[in-house]
Amino acid sequence: MSETWTIRRVLDWTRGHFEKQDIDEPRLTAEILLGHVLGTPRVKLYMDLDRPLSKDELGTYRALIQRRLAGEPTQYLVGFKEFYGRKFAVDARVLIPRSETELLVEAALRPLKKDEPTRVLDVCTGSGCIAVSIAAERPQASVWAVDLMAGALEVAKANAATHQVDGRVTFFEGDLLGPVPAGATFDVIVSNPPYVKTGDLATLQKEVQKEPREALDGGADGVRLIARLVDDALPRLKSGGLLAMEIDEGAAVRELLTRAGYHDVKIEKDLARHERIALGRAPVKG
Repeated sequence: MSETWTIRRVLDWTRGHFEKQDIDEPRLTAEILLGHVLGTPRVKLYMDLDRPLSKDELGTYRALIQRRLAGEPTQYLVGFKEFYGRKFAVDARVLIPRSETELLVEAALRPLKKDEPTRVLDVCTGSGCIAVSIAAERPQASVWAVDLMAGALEVAKANAATHQVDGRVTFFEGDLLGPVPAGATFDVIVSNPPYVKTGDLATLQKEVQKEPREALDGGADGVRLIARLVDDALPRLKSGGLLAMEIDEGAAVRELLTRAGYHDVKIEKDLARHERIALGRAPVKG
């Protein structure tokens, strides 16, 4: 007689198997994948632990486990990632949003008042998580978003529609500020650009290596695109406007900002105390 695979048994087995294979957060990963298969929130799994899984459900779940063990990120397998209190669609065309990037959103939101019209530019928008979050949090803001990859923009546009801000987010395809109409200026320019050193890409976790290389590779020194962005953004900022970027090389980026003529240059740390957010303001005119 075949054994009955209940939710409890499946979760316990998967957690143990993931632990042996050094999968990060083995219990959480097991819960996310099973919840996806059953179409139920993770918390509801624990309200129905003795529910047996059907043959089809087990087959679908086992297939996801194998793909996860092969290195596919959990977020790609289930098709979404929670970010800044919202669910964003993600797939292999876009970088998976990280919790550190929520700090970048917070930094970009600080100078934007809820009751005043403002204009924001998100460079290297990827999934659109930054642009959409800002548009949702600041209803008076007009948000523009740029990405080099057409596939990423398809994902970003879908996320903007899902969160009902597509009427206030304008998308452009191209390299950094290249496609932005001449003369357009912004209260805030925000970006999570590629900043991993090319030589470090091979040392990243195999899950991270499944993400788009274009969204990760920051050149030999990790600041190749950041240096261009620093120079290109300054003339596009309004008087006192803010440039906010996610980074990995605090000292190098501070020097780039200072040398370019930004004021009030700051490097903020993430929860792990790593220098993560770079801020600089355009000079106040007049």
